Amino acid sequence: ELAEVGTAITRTFRFADYYRTLAFVNALAWIAHREDHHPDLGVHYDRVVVRYSTHDVGGLSENDFICAAKAAQLYDQGA
Repeated sequence: ELAEVGTAITRTFRFADYYRTLAFVNALAWIAHREDHHPDLGVHYDRVVVRYSTHDVGGLSENDFICAAKAAQLYDQGA
């Protein structure tokens, strides 16, 4: 479900309610801090749109793929 759109990797993660949505966002914040690579987030009641891109290179970097994979793993583990 990772959709590569030009110069970014974007995925929408869906949740049952706002509490679970925000729990995922907080876990993503921890990953972003540890990796020193921060996604753009669109936070809604039952979903989060996560977009990874590296402004310094004007597109995708290895960090984008690493962080996108970690976000997917977090979601798959039921965050």
